[in-house]
Amino acid sequence: MKKILFVTDLYYNAKGRNYYEEDLFLTSVLREDFKLLICNPKDINNFSEDFDLILLRNTGPAANFEEEYKLFRNKIKTHNLLTYNSFDGHGDMNGKNYLMELTNKNMPVIKTINNINDFHKLPYAENYIIKPIDGADSIGLEFLSKKEIYKRTNPNNYNILIQPFIDFEYEVSFYYIDRKFQYALYAPNKEKRWQMEEYTPTNEDFHFCNILLNWNSLSHGIQRIDACRDENGHLLLVEMEDLNPYLSLLDISPTLRDKFVSSLKESLNNLL
Repeated sequence: MKKILFVTDLYYNAKGRNYYEEDLFLTSVLREDFKLLICNPKDINNFSEDFDLILLRNTGPAANFEEEYKLFRNKIKTHNLLTYNSFDGHGDMNGKNYLMELTNKNMPVIKTINNINDFHKLPYAENYIIKPIDGADSIGLEFLSKKEIYKRTNPNNYNILIQPFIDFEYEVSFYYIDRKFQYALYAPNKEKRWQMEEYTPTNEDFHFCNILLNWNSLSHGIQRIDACRDENGHLLLVEMEDLNPYLSLLDISPTLRDKFVSSLKESLNNLL
């Protein structure tokens, strides 16, 4: 049996979700096929060279273990470590700058800037969302008018994200393993983001996802594409989670869950 270092923070507290329950389930099924050791992300560099593969799961934001994460990213190259996900994606694993890149490319994303001098790139809205560029789980998020943003924001500050507030219909997430679709979930009540229900994508939805999958070019791993459907019925990217996406595995049907586990084991075995 191959050895996997399963990296997770079982004590990470996420609003509306119990990350540890999902990872305890995953470790219980993966140990059927692999030798498994659970590791906190702050300890990842103490064990990374002793395993055939390092699997990152619900570790929480990389900002919580920033120094360890930087060192680990360097060790991947210098020690030729095999990781899951691969670290060649362009989404959240590298921070939020990709939102500005997609905005500048006029791709289907909520228009985003990181400096007040670029405000002309945003569509008109009565209110805007402002949050730290390295934030997570809505930490530091505020709703402000354009006037308030100009009053409070330093033109030399590039460490914020500014987006128009969109009165969307609902949020929806699409889950992929190695670019193969697994399932989709949506939140019919937009006030309760993590009360998810199964969602059947349309051909237009798959086209939207394929545009983003082609852009991201992740070699292998799990991706979660978070989007919102605007008042015109169009999907706009909220987040390309390609580092350690929460999967809501315990909220889906046993059939879908079994399919996902089977796909994940197949992907890992193909790598190993």
